[in-house]
Amino acid sequence: MTTTPATDTALTAAALALGDDALVLSHRLGEWAGHAPVLEEEVALANIALDLLGQARVLLSMAGDEDELAFLREERAFRNLQLVEQPNGDFAHTIARQLYFSVYQHLLHDRLASGDGPFAPLAGKAVKEAAYHRDHAEQWTLRLGDGTDESHARMQAAVDALWRYTGEMFQPVEGIDGIDWPGLESTWRDVIEDVLGRATLTLPEGPRTGAWRAGAGRQGLHTEPFGRMLAEMQHLHRSHPGATW
Repeated sequence: MTTTPATDTALTAAALALGDDALVLSHRLGEWAGHAPVLEEEVALANIALDLLGQARVLLSMAGDEDELAFLREERAFRNLQLVEQPNGDFAHTIARQLYFSVYQHLLHDRLASGDGPFAPLAGKAVKEAAYHRDHAEQWTLRLGDGTDESHARMQAAVDALWRYTGEMFQPVEGIDGIDWPGLESTWRDVIEDVLGRATLTLPEGPRTGAWRAGAGRQGLHTEPFGRMLAEMQHLHRSHPGATW
């Protein structure tokens, strides 16, 4: 897909927000390479990471030079959700993060794909990828939640720990028009409640708005682990500026 950088400020802001979500989560999932619990799962996580990286390239290209935006921006210039930057933790933690985000991304892209806005062409392809990502996360949530006592306890701890980062997803994104954000949130919550119920897990009761009130990733305010991740992700490019293959 050929793209040209956006000249509209709001459109650029939206492209950065969605692109940074995909880029950062792609990097987090890529960290599982060589460490996943089974070989098949290592391949699955790598494929999801590549899907997200492809989405990030298209979106960042809409906002400017994709390499400069990925490797030369400072931490406060990134607009990704705080949820996607959270460390992998154990496998249950990664699955809980993936469940929360993939359901959100699938629902959002489904709505974007049905319109005629600037993100419709990307969303038309990405919604199919997000459907697979969502199914993958749901199946693992069921497997871990309704598995052994140990897997159940770890999965419940993971969904509880990440719950406070989910409220930020449904704050309106500048440059994305025509989305009923409260309706999107309501549908997301119904889906999550259904999946957790089938996995014999309890829907967390804590607040879902603390993360964005304390410092929204969309506003460039990030959690401590993000700085370390960004330094690792940008190290090679910054160490050899201007290098080409």
